[in-house]
Amino acid sequence: MQVQSMHFKARSGQKLADLRLQANLKKLSTKWVAGRAQAIAELDDFENTREDAVQRRKRALADLDVWLERFEQEATRRGTTVLWAQTPAEASRLVVAIAKRHQVRKVTKSKSMVSEEMALNRALEAAGIQPVETDLGEYILQINNNEPPSHIVAPVLHKDKDEVSDLFARVHQRPRLDEVGQMTREAREFLRPHFLSADMGVSGGNFLIAETGSVALFTNEGNEGMCTVLPRVHVAVTGIEKVLPTLEDLAVVARLLPRSATGQSMSNYFSILTGARAPGETDGPEHAYVVLVDGGRSGLLGGDFEDMLRCIRCGACMNHCPVYQKVGGHAYGWVYPGPMGSVLTPAYVGLEKTLDLPQAATLCGECHVVCPMKIPLPDLLRKLRERQFERGLRPWSERLGLALWAYVARRPALYRWATRAGSQVLRWMGGPAASIRRIPGAGGWTDHRNLPAPSAKPFRHQWAEGRRPRG
Repeated sequence: MQVQSMHFKARSGQKLADLRLQANLKKLSTKWVAGRAQAIAELDDFENTREDAVQRRKRALADLDVWLERFEQEATRRGTTVLWAQTPAEASRLVVAIAKRHQVRKVTKSKSMVSEEMALNRALEAAGIQPVETDLGEYILQINNNEPPSHIVAPVLHKDKDEVSDLFARVHQRPRLDEVGQMTREAREFLRPHFLSADMGVSGGNFLIAETGSVALFTNEGNEGMCTVLPRVHVAVTGIEKVLPTLEDLAVVARLLPRSATGQSMSNYFSILTGARAPGETDGPEHAYVVLVDGGRSGLLGGDFEDMLRCIRCGACMNHCPVYQKVGGHAYGWVYPGPMGSVLTPAYVGLEKTLDLPQAATLCGECHVVCPMKIPLPDLLRKLRERQFERGLRPWSERLGLALWAYVARRPALYRWATRAGSQVLRWMGGPAASIRRIPGAGGWTDHRNLPAPSAKPFRHQWAEGRRPRG
């Protein structure tokens, strides 16, 4: 997937002006935010379960090489071929090579964000192999000129029923349907022949289980089973950070993933895939592969951003993020949107290509609060901002302003005088209404809303007088 993160500001403006998108994005707060709260409340001891899961993920990452080697040994022993890819492009080449080795002409795909990193569909098409997305959301995007997903769990969140209905009528060349059930059946009718004729299936992998060499998958539509059981070849592509040592570890994390993602106590479908079909077994692939993708992940180990490797791709951070709730996923310009994407994208593709993303946050802390893995996303975003400043990647005006502020802040007497003078100017600008309509050079604050004028008495004076804020 081509990186377009450098256009975040321009894209955000377009998305904010899109009234239809704004209406569609309201589903986040009305459905998933409320759903998560209810699902978490139903869990007998959410905080202890979350802390247990965090510690298990930390232990796995602390010895990541050990558990990956164990996974490879166990998977190989059970008939799975494990391949390693340093980059997403290398991973795509490996999948294409597998398809050619088995003379594959058609590939059915279950939803996989790693395959988006790999631009796998484009690579397969270039090799003369037909990829077919079978997740309903991904299928809708594919038949709409290969539109990229806007959310990691609900890839077609940005569209409403009428848009999908119009798309189906145009592409399927059938009468337009209005009911969701009918539209879903129509999609099934078009996808079923592909399931039955595909030579190879490709899926992601929510987790890898080291002790059994298994791949664990959570889905809600059942298409994953059709991609992993029916074709004679199955390939799972996933990041190296997804390994868990034991099935017990998986059981703990599984209590959090669906609750955090879609507000469900459990996913509709859950599979543990272990090896190729053995003699006497009635289903499963004849050939099983797992492609483990680094793609910048190992570079986070032992550094300031290692916590990000705990991410289980639930999407809770973006569902609750006030920025994502207004601009949607396409504004972020790469595979991973929202707070998680604002950290992962700079880490994977380079900070210089993603200058706006660390700034695309209010730092309200909501993403940290709802993250089932307790990833300190606001702290990581601040660290990225610091690195941008240190490397001179921010505009000169911003760097000059911060340098002046730092100079004044280190001199208490000068700071007191400057804040007093600034407050007086702002109060004058606010006028009798105590509301500032415009500040030259600060249009980002006042172009779309008024700024309250400051109090006549500075905060430190109010504090000294005992007028402490309530709470």
